[in-house]
Amino acid sequence: MATVQDLKRRIRSIRNTRKITKAMELVASARLRRAQARIEAMRPYADRMTELMIGTARASSSLQGLALLQRREAQRAAIVPLTGDRGLAGAFNAQVLRHAFALERWLAGDGVETRWLVAGKKGRSTLSFRRYEIDQSWIGFSDRPAYHDAQAIARKAAELYENGEVDRVVIVYNQFVSALVQRVVERDLLPIPEEALARDEGEESEQALLGDFIYEPEPEEILQRLLPVYVETELYRALLESAASEQGARMTAMRNASGNAADLISSLTLDMNRARQAEITQEILEVVAGADALTG
Repeated sequence: MATVQDLKRRIRSIRNTRKITKAMELVASARLRRAQARIEAMRPYADRMTELMIGTARASSSLQGLALLQRREAQRAAIVPLTGDRGLAGAFNAQVLRHAFALERWLAGDGVETRWLVAGKKGRSTLSFRRYEIDQSWIGFSDRPAYHDAQAIARKAAELYENGEVDRVVIVYNQFVSALVQRVVERDLLPIPEEALARDEGEESEQALLGDFIYEPEPEEILQRLLPVYVETELYRALLESAASEQGARMTAMRNASGNAADLISSLTLDMNRARQAEITQEILEVVAGADALTG
């Protein structure tokens, strides 16, 4: 049975740990609010980009010459899991990687060779530990991604696709639903889905795109420049969603850890009081026994 001093040391250690988890919860909460604000701020830009691309595609006489729209029989695919640089975020990293490995097995069953591009230290270290060959990795920005980070990933993915090294690029990431819920999403990044050029944005958008526009240069050339930007924008949106999900998962994990620490402190305090009472009772018995021995 643990002594009173041992229990005191354990309680002190757990209290110190609870201070750390509480501080991490508050930091994650503040970062989550900022991440949500960044998602809200980029949505108008992404929506306008989509509208512009739809309008230009409708004005184009042919889309056959646009490399990022060309569909080929998938023989090689690139999987891009978006993970975090740090742990202590519950199942945030594990669920993305589990989904990515399941996707790899499914592709292998169809005879598709898989290549890996990965964002985040956790994803890179897991793939390296499992001895996967990584074409390229990006680290250091999972909690606060910038647009140029999305550009770097998008350019590498587009380069592999345009050169015919892969026939499909899939991103796997956590979509932010709430601080308690992060849903793993698998999305085809390349080739650009057909629905991206024919999305119904509502009657207002339809009317805005029906005007008589004069394109200079030709719509096909404009679209050639817009498509890579669209890929970058979609990746940036995914990175922001992943960043918000990471902070939400970390906040929830640290809150649960703080609650568990409080429960453990209560349990250990009760054990300590019992041990102290047992020591006091033992001392009383020893005193009584000694007094009986003297009087006897």
